[in-house]
Amino acid sequence: MYSKKQKKSGFTLIELSIVLVIIGLIAGGVLVGRDLIHAAEIRAQVSQIEKYNAATNTFKVKYNALPGDIAEPNATAFGFVARGSNKGEGDGDGAITGSGDLYGVSDWNMNGAYYASVQGGGETNLFWNDLAKAGLIEGKYIGDNTLNSYNLNELFPSSKLGNGHVIVWSGGFTGNSGGTNNRDRYNYFNVLKMNRIDWPASNITPSQAYSIDSKIDDGLPQSGNIQDLVINIFGLVYYANGEGAWFTAVSDTSATPASDTSCFDNGGNAGTTQKYSVGTNGGNGLNCALSFRFQ
Repeated sequence: MYSKKQKKSGFTLIELSIVLVIIGLIAGGVLVGRDLIHAAEIRAQVSQIEKYNAATNTFKVKYNALPGDIAEPNATAFGFVARGSNKGEGDGDGAITGSGDLYGVSDWNMNGAYYASVQGGGETNLFWNDLAKAGLIEGKYIGDNTLNSYNLNELFPSSKLGNGHVIVWSGGFTGNSGGTNNRDRYNYFNVLKMNRIDWPASNITPSQAYSIDSKIDDGLPQSGNIQDLVINIFGLVYYANGEGAWFTAVSDTSATPASDTSCFDNGGNAGTTQKYSVGTNGGNGLNCALSFRFQ
């Protein structure tokens, strides 16, 4: 008797090569698809800001005032929500701010003269309502001059970046607080995520921030018309470098090392330009907020 050797089966080198090629194509397709989605988000966000910028300019030309800032009796005469009597409730001063009466005082005053830049109250609330009532943007937005716990999307448009981001409008003020000039007089569209109605949070990745900034501005977080800025409850202009970590100076070249929570850094080299931290965590940390200066 003899034993018949069993034939062993397995993958040939050619078959293995085909499998590896297929795996490579799938992986490459996933990466390309992710890049295409990212690029589409960036284009959509830029287009959205440009649309709102154009709508605001049209409103200003037609009504001789910014949305939200238009004062009485013109607001009522044009069919908009009646304005209040306090600063930041439709006072025609050219800056979109929150009402100074939100905390029971007619004029919020602290180390100079400025008042709250609270979102969802005063002109920041009325801004989107005015634009919608004028037929210049789509949607319905609540405008009642007060600070209330509405759903954010009843107050502000959703950002094209998704993930809970909204677009708000803020105006900073010149002034002096503790000897530090940390406000300006510009108006901004802010793209950010808000943990609560009256306090902004940084929730954009450095990669997203850099892509948007470099597409239509200088690609730097602390210069140009697009910056990594937020304006807080007291009307103070801050750089957002990780949630809760604020730079108080409008221009800052202090030594800033890159970290898991940084939006921008200069490699820890004082006196050098800050750049978006796209090399840390693959640029995917939720550490930035973006502000677009109104043109």
